[in-house]
Amino acid sequence: MKETLQSFYTERITQFKNHRDSIKNQLRLSSTIRLLLFVAGAAGVYFLWSQWQVAVVIAVATFILFLFLVSRHENLKRKRDFQQALLDRNELELKMLDRKYYDRIDGSQFLKDDHEFSRDIDLLGPGSFFQYLNRSVTKDGVATLAAQFLSNDLTGISQKQEAIKELSEKIDFRHNYGATATLLNNEKDPKGMLTWIKSYEAFVPSLFSWLPWVWFSVSIVLGVAYFNDWVNGYIFSAAFFGGLAVTGKYIKRITAFSANISSLELFFQQYSQLILAVEKESFKSDLLIGLKSRIMVGDTPASIRFKELAAAIGRLDQRNNMLFGVLANGFGLWDLKQVHTIEKWLHENADHIANWLDTVAQIDAMNSLGNFAYNHKDYVYPIIETGDFKMQVSNARHPLLDPAKAIGNDIQISSGEFFIITGANMAGKSTFLRTVSMKIVMANAGLPVCAQSMIYSPIKLITSMRTSDSLTDDESYFFSELKRLKYIVDKIETERYFIVLDEILKGTNSQDKANGSRKLIEKLSRKHATGIIATHDLSLTEVANEYDSISNYFFDADITNDELTFDYTFKDGIATNMNASFLLRKMGIVDD
Repeated sequence: MKETLQSFYTERITQFKNHRDSIKNQLRLSSTIRLLLFVAGAAGVYFLWSQWQVAVVIAVATFILFLFLVSRHENLKRKRDFQQALLDRNELELKMLDRKYYDRIDGSQFLKDDHEFSRDIDLLGPGSFFQYLNRSVTKDGVATLAAQFLSNDLTGISQKQEAIKELSEKIDFRHNYGATATLLNNEKDPKGMLTWIKSYEAFVPSLFSWLPWVWFSVSIVLGVAYFNDWVNGYIFSAAFFGGLAVTGKYIKRITAFSANISSLELFFQQYSQLILAVEKESFKSDLLIGLKSRIMVGDTPASIRFKELAAAIGRLDQRNNMLFGVLANGFGLWDLKQVHTIEKWLHENADHIANWLDTVAQIDAMNSLGNFAYNHKDYVYPIIETGDFKMQVSNARHPLLDPAKAIGNDIQISSGEFFIITGANMAGKSTFLRTVSMKIVMANAGLPVCAQSMIYSPIKLITSMRTSDSLTDDESYFFSELKRLKYIVDKIETERYFIVLDEILKGTNSQDKANGSRKLIEKLSRKHATGIIATHDLSLTEVANEYDSISNYFFDADITNDELTFDYTFKDGIATNMNASFLLRKMGIVDD
């Protein structure tokens, strides 16, 4: 599997590298042609200056052709950058196949202390599943991806699966979309921009939708009349200075508006490319079809609307050319016309922009999920069933473990059951807890899971595995644990959760810990709670003798010939071998 993917991405890297190098050659040729054109034009003007009419024609022709070549050069640069972005994405995939992902965005900013599981299962943070899976590029796309994992959302899992399956096979769409997003100016915050648009109040009266055209037409008529001596210069000048006076009345507000909106021109141009990619793509799954439908407003696609706005902003920016600004405002009320056009656009589209930007973010996030599914074709999509919770998984492994070394385990648990897991240090208890937790999170997100098969009736996840003390809140470790357990007990009063606990009440003495843990498990069992708990306290296993819903399982350790080995296999029963004393002696920390 890995070798096939390596070959696939290597082939694409060669393809995009060749395309990029070809465009680089065109760019070098383009630069040479521009230089030669400039030299030829300058020479023509110099040597034919005595025939000034010809010299002027040469100068104008050279200038127009030079502008064309500059525009073509910029297009070539964009194509080169796009090919480089595609190349980078495929090189990234090749690197990720070797699990070299520790320099990637790790999602630490999305960790929450009061969340059901975010800090416990290596979902976010350095070395996390998010860091391994994430290929989203836009700020909102990354945030949306994290939110999907953290949502504990049980709705539409089958629809999510179908969308991820479809996107997994749309390799060119995913990579082109990601490459386009890579070229975005990510300095702009879409949410901040959206807030500004929704709160914006127009200041240009509606009459400026038509008055500039009338003013411009009158100016042309007066200009023709003046040059034909039909009217004197005072009348023509009055029209010009009248236009400057009308514009001058609003000049401060226009200048402030232009400064705000001009910074968004590139943003809208770039986002229109992402929207256009979605518009042009054909989807079959209901979820993706629904997302695509959100970017259609009437008969005009969102990409066209974005382009219209970007074009209007570009026209307004022409005011920064002093000569053009004076003439265009004097004879045609240019600034007021462009501001009115932009304000009208903002008014008509403000309610739709949120959907458009969210669609871009949703697709960006789902591309990460589709990419993960494509790179893990040996994973299986859980069979989703309705009714009370149940989870039957065969050969379950953790997605972050090396596939060549990971030991798979079977687990079958239903609503109301609680497993107590014992075992020696390093035997695999905590890894197993995180494996089961990740199965739930991945299944709820619609992802395929690292297993041979999985049947699953969805449930929300809640955990207590990595409680820490808080110096800022002056909390002891034990009190933090109690708060976390109280949080869990309160949560299960109103909703169904799968509970995962790892060595609870570590902040108190052994006997108190045993009594407290036993009472908690008994209470959870009486409430028909479902979950697993890992513990070193063998006395806790006795509670299984009193409750049919509680079962004991263990991970074994073997000490033979003064060597410690583990098989990392999930077994029915109670652990008998513990290894703390052995390890202390083996490492020379204590004497025999």
